[in-house]
Amino acid sequence: MSTATRSPSTVIPATPRTAEELLTRYRAVRAFTERMCEGMEAEDFVVQSMPDVSPTKWHLAHTTWFFEAFLLRPSVDGYEPFHQEYSYLFNSYYNAIGEQFCRPRRGQISRPTVREVFAYRGYVDEHVAAAVERFEKLGRLEEIRGIIILGTHHEQQHQELMATDIKHVFAVNPLRPAWHPRPDDAPPAGVPPMEWLHHEGGVEEMGYTGSDFHFDNEGPRHATYLHPFALGSRLVTNGEFMEFMEDEGYERPELWLAMGWAKVREQQNAENEWERFDKPLYWFREGGEWWQQTLAGPRPVHPDEPVVHVSYYEADAYARWAGARLPTEAEWEVASRAADPAEGNHSDRFLFHPTPLAASAVPGRPHQMFGDVWEWTGSSYSAYPGYRPWVGAAGEYNGKFMANQLVLRGGSCATPSDHIRPSYRNFFYAGDRWQFMGFRLARDAG
Repeated sequence: MSTATRSPSTVIPATPRTAEELLTRYRAVRAFTERMCEGMEAEDFVVQSMPDVSPTKWHLAHTTWFFEAFLLRPSVDGYEPFHQEYSYLFNSYYNAIGEQFCRPRRGQISRPTVREVFAYRGYVDEHVAAAVERFEKLGRLEEIRGIIILGTHHEQQHQELMATDIKHVFAVNPLRPAWHPRPDDAPPAGVPPMEWLHHEGGVEEMGYTGSDFHFDNEGPRHATYLHPFALGSRLVTNGEFMEFMEDEGYERPELWLAMGWAKVREQQNAENEWERFDKPLYWFREGGEWWQQTLAGPRPVHPDEPVVHVSYYEADAYARWAGARLPTEAEWEVASRAADPAEGNHSDRFLFHPTPLAASAVPGRPHQMFGDVWEWTGSSYSAYPGYRPWVGAAGEYNGKFMANQLVLRGGSCATPSDHIRPSYRNFFYAGDRWQFMGFRLARDAG
């Protein structure tokens, strides 16, 4: 087995221990991906509306290719790939495995068809199941368990990307189509006032601890020093962000980082109104009111919902306007210990949109720290002390992106609940907005 395709199972912890548990998780994740596609037409699967967006068809094929490239090809003797060229078409960025088709041109791949991609998924599913059964009989399940678990978490990441990407695809369509219906919204009723939750600081441990699956960039666990700080008890809402807009927040350069201000000026005349940097992404004016494009179609902006689809620059400008700042990722992780990840609004609910904090929320504790929106932090995405990437091609998964990006925490309404944890580190460029990105405030505390 070559170094380039070596299974990293020896360094990737995994929870399922038996073949049955492993296949149960594998099949559940794969089925949820396909459930997300229910109601879509063939034309919806193939559009690439900007370079950062990938067609749904590509996500379906790429997540399948992952199991083929990292499990079946290197570990199963005599395995015959579904199609030799798929290794080129659906490799994302794994240079150790081979060349890749140009990312900004994925929408030009008319073939394979959607039908053929689903056939590809079925073919690989059958071979993965057979591999698990065979390795179990040989007493060698440990050799492939880790890579299958990694593959399922990789697919869950792409489930979120499928939701965010098709949202952008539908947003550029003047017909403003809906992807999935959602229940009628409750009328605005106000959310609990934001409280400042104080933390004494001092030496704290951060990073993953435990024996379940986690990505390599979540460790190793290490000590860090925190000055006293206070964190907002909830996310910033649409209504609060409107106050920033009404106070000419997008027109005051003193509130903005230089690159953020340049982005504001650059995007003033964007072709699509909702793309302009004078409001969150997907907001537009209609009948004198603010509306937003959602995955359930256009809806009035609900003032109680967490603001979403804002860049780091916008979050940082708002924080300056509010006399605060964004939390560091260490502050966020320490504060999240008082929150319950299971309470969050995740993709399991199939809403794919942030929800307001209930008026009955218990005071004096943090809320909305998991689900709803990925929260921008003020921390650069870099390695923890003692970090070592996984062995082989899987080492390209996270480590090589540790430059010029910022950390987001907490997951979103498009993140599966069994995929997120307090140590999870997401990362994007400061100007990105098409993901479900929002924020909460922090400040120094004497």
